Amino acid sequence: MAHRRQRTRRSPRISRRTAVVALCVAVVALYSVLVPIHATLYGTPLALAFLIGAGLCAAPLLALSHPRSSIAMFCAAAFALSLLVDRDLAVSSPWPWSVPALLTFVLFVGVVTFVSGVRLGAFPLVIGLAASLSAPLLRLDIVSAPGAAGSATADLIVTASVTAAALVIAALIAARMRVAEELTREREHSAIEESRRALVEERTRIARELHDVIAHSMSVIQVQASTARYRLAGIDDVAAAEFDDIATTARASLTEMRRMLGVLRTEDQSAELAPQQGISDIPALVGTIRRAGVDVGLAVEGGDAASSAPPAVQIAAFRIVQEALSNAVRHAPGSAVTVRVSADATRIRITVWNAPPASTPPDRGAGHGLRGMRERAELLGGTFSAAAAPDGGWTVEAELPSASDGFSTSATASRTDSRSDLVHQEDDS
Repeated sequence: MAHRRQRTRRSPRISRRTAVVALCVAVVALYSVLVPIHATLYGTPLALAFLIGAGLCAAPLLALSHPRSSIAMFCAAAFALSLLVDRDLAVSSPWPWSVPALLTFVLFVGVVTFVSGVRLGAFPLVIGLAASLSAPLLRLDIVSAPGAAGSATADLIVTASVTAAALVIAALIAARMRVAEELTREREHSAIEESRRALVEERTRIARELHDVIAHSMSVIQVQASTARYRLAGIDDVAAAEFDDIATTARASLTEMRRMLGVLRTEDQSAELAPQQGISDIPALVGTIRRAGVDVGLAVEGGDAASSAPPAVQIAAFRIVQEALSNAVRHAPGSAVTVRVSADATRIRITVWNAPPASTPPDRGAGHGLRGMRERAELLGGTFSAAAAPDGGWTVEAELPSASDGFSTSATASRTDSRSDLVHQEDDS
């Protein structure tokens, strides 16, 4: 009943657009470093350095939409780049993989693995390492230089280790994100199902209570009409036939109503054998809350008028007070609560107010208590409101018609439409 805090939203994960922008920045940075390094430190012709470097650095971006084509382009560019070097310059630099080419290789393997999975991500790793192993066999002039063979071997070991680690890390991150997405979908699905179930259960309980009240009244009408010719002396045949027609109509209406609402009596729902609570049970309810340590004040005015209210109104009044007290205890623990029930010949007014909580309670979700109380009131042609009080507390107010004279034409129409909708919903389910 106290004002609920908005649930703190988690900061959104990195969006796909942000990831693509970051990848583009990394690719441009690598390209701007790779071309001058290979042109100056490895002796690669500048035009070829621009062309091959573009194919090498563009492969991670192409892997987002065409992973297989990007693998072929990257491996061809990496193989050509390792061969188109000057012998004297390559001996004094890391070869067959330069530092920017190695970083591009790591980025490419990570992107392919993250986007397309471990199996496809292993292809550029294996093919790229095989191509780099074949480069020393094709450029024996570089390997034959003193110390060049050991340097090439160390370069290949570092490249294989770093790219394999990139493959594993990308696979773990992708799996983690897939699990997180699955959990998010499951939580959303569970929240939707819980919300739907809570709403259905509340409407089912309302429909069951109305069904029980109306069924009892229709049964009384049917019995009185059937026994009228035996209980009342001097009834002629025309009046007796009229009473028989009333009894027949009552029986047919009762059967039809039970058929439409029979879905409520499923095998997994035990029948409620205890009598339904009413306004006279509110003091006992308040006493239970008090024994739990809550300071609850109660004022009931017009007890005779309240006790003469129809059973459906009695049940609705009790349920509204019960739910309002439950919300006050749950959302404003330790606060004082005041319950006021006043009744006259036409209306029953309910007010439940709680003081502001001493501390901000933990968020317990939106729930369906307010919606259920509103539906109970409107189903009977009454009104309902719930809002924060000026002092920081929370106030729930409901007004229910206590006699047939209190129903306006519009309220009766609204009640009939609501009941018809509820019947159709339960019958469809």
